[in-house]
Amino acid sequence: MIDVNATINTISYDPILCKDLNTYSVEDFYSGKAFNDSSFRVNTEENNYAVSWWVSPKRTRSYPRARVYDTYDHDNRVTILPLVKDEGKDGDRDYLQWDTLSLMSLLQINVIIAPYKNADKNETYDNKITNQRFDRQYIKEKFQELQKYHSDALQWNLNQASNLDEVAELSKKYYYENISAATGVEMHSRSYFERRMNNITEKAEDFKQKSRGLAVEAQNRESLTLQPKESVKADKGRITIRDHLGGEYYFTTDEILVENNEVFLIEKKHTTRTFPSTADIKNGLVRMMLFKNLDTVKINGKRHEPVPVLGVTGSELEGYTSNSDSIADELQSVSNRKRKQINSLLQEANKNDFTVIISEDTESVEKELYERFKARRR
Repeated sequence: MIDVNATINTISYDPILCKDLNTYSVEDFYSGKAFNDSSFRVNTEENNYAVSWWVSPKRTRSYPRARVYDTYDHDNRVTILPLVKDEGKDGDRDYLQWDTLSLMSLLQINVIIAPYKNADKNETYDNKITNQRFDRQYIKEKFQELQKYHSDALQWNLNQASNLDEVAELSKKYYYENISAATGVEMHSRSYFERRMNNITEKAEDFKQKSRGLAVEAQNRESLTLQPKESVKADKGRITIRDHLGGEYYFTTDEILVENNEVFLIEKKHTTRTFPSTADIKNGLVRMMLFKNLDTVKINGKRHEPVPVLGVTGSELEGYTSNSDSIADELQSVSNRKRKQINSLLQEANKNDFTVIISEDTESVEKELYERFKARRR
């Protein structure tokens, strides 16, 4: 296991694969109609906003980074996420982590932290809810406040993080009084919820440290786990990224290769079919946003030059292609629609100075492609 420590100050990135967002009026936004889309545009009298929303504060559920990615080609970016999502005693309960706010600040995305107010009973389980819906009035008030705000996303997000008491109280009321009573579902432990909320709202520094401790634990677990959506041929690595805002991000790289003074940071996306989903690819592109903007990268105190790579494999894919000059286009068995998406992905990689290697899920073929790529850089 290779441990990498890196710093980052700003993010410069020009996306191409952002989807065309549907445009909604402010009234449709406040009514909740706009939330039929995972990301959308809201037009106001003075500005247009690109808005995304998270189903859960946990980054690994429902592709939230793909939703955020789709807003990145707009100047005014907003994301809405819950402080906590409790699915009931038979489901999961996830809490907001400090470094999620740090990452959104780094990406210059304004965060609205809102409570879930309504939900339906999941008929498959005795104590589980589904179709959770935000407090629309709360979002309306915060969005109106944001429109009058004249500082950057960092300051806005820090203000939100310093004033979470109201969201915590509303979340407790809605889950343990309103939703539980309306659905007959028993929620997770109320006493633990209150302790966790106190930890978040009373001491911002404790919240930060507790969140980071949980993030490190998750990083360690992930470094030992192979997900079905990864096809990994080499060892994983751990990378800790620190920014000038005080944020720390704990990731694993699906593969890491060290060659002379270069370190290849490889994010893998795999499918048992021909090509991974668009959302999965966009999740990988958010990683590329970070990796291609790293300022300093060190392994055991020694500086290395980072080489970000997005590796894409498919069990039913035949052939290979890349935006690297060292790899010819030998890709087969993809539809015209998928070929168009692949070409856009390669174009985005060229535009933002990282490498994409797309290949069939054959170890010998993939190894040969990476050897060609590394040899070209010598």
